[in-house]
Amino acid sequence: MGLPALLLLALCAASARGLYFHIGETEKRCFIEEIPDETMVIGNYRTQMWDKQKEVFLPSTPGLGMHVEVKDPEGKVVLSRQYGSEGRFTFTSHTPGDHQICLHSNSTRMALFAGGRLYREERFRLISESTNQRVLWWSIAQTVILILTGIWQMRHLKSFFEAKKLV
Repeated sequence: MGLPALLLLALCAASARGLYFHIGETEKRCFIEEIPDETMVIGNYRTQMWDKQKEVFLPSTPGLGMHVEVKDPEGKVVLSRQYGSEGRFTFTSHTPGDHQICLHSNSTRMALFAGGRLYREERFRLISESTNQRVLWWSIAQTVILILTGIWQMRHLKSFFEAKKLV
């Protein structure tokens, strides 16, 4: 039940061009741009969550962001960085040719804001951790009770045998 994020990206190469597209929370979008040598590329973006009930984009939420990776024509990584929910990334091409620009959401963070299914997943994890902690303390309490009962039985049996003058 992944809600798509809105991403506004403006790539500025020789002339200004803009891209507007939707990307799901686990999707990865790659673009190939022919960029001349020693050209500064600036990308502006904004991520937003889509509310299916209201059918509107919600304002950016904390923790929601994008990972940007840029490879030059030889396949070398020029830029690989995590960014926030809105901002700008910049890189300079050092070799002319087709550069691959890939964007994907930081879906682990986005999962907290993705709606019903992933909210339930987080709630289930919290309940599981709480239950695990209670089971741990219950087993510790049982162990302590067993040890104390054993000590009491040994003292009681010792006093019993001493009273009967068997020891």
